[in-house]
Amino acid sequence: MPLSPFHLAIPVDDVELCRTFYRDVLGCKEGRSSDHWVDFNFFGHQLVIHYKPKDSISEHTNPVDGKDVPVPHFGVILEWEQFETFSKVLKTKGIQFIIEPYVRFKNEVGEQYTMFFKDPSGNALEFKAFKNTDQIFAK
Repeated sequence: MPLSPFHLAIPVDDVELCRTFYRDVLGCKEGRSSDHWVDFNFFGHQLVIHYKPKDSISEHTNPVDGKDVPVPHFGVILEWEQFETFSKVLKTKGIQFIIEPYVRFKNEVGEQYTMFFKDPSGNALEFKAFKNTDQIFAK
């Protein structure tokens, strides 16, 4: 069964700054918008940034592979080559990675690239790519 596009709405405290980030840094095509929200084509999925004033919620992480993975986070699964190209583009654009691109589970079931970084409002994003897409849900 093919995966279906998802819809995700996230809070941002600066719509214009995040609009520029998702459009110009990540390369997402902009759709409809208002003063308080913007739709994006987020790698074939609908992402909507909605204005929300900044709050003081502290950041939480969980240890994975000796790295601090931010919780919550969201992202997409890319094709292997697409991940390699995209991660290089992000590096040239000066993205500050929380977790630099690396391969997890090398030569094991579920071998995958992964990387984490934040948008200008502090939303954590994870991008990954599986060596074998048939293993996305493998145990």
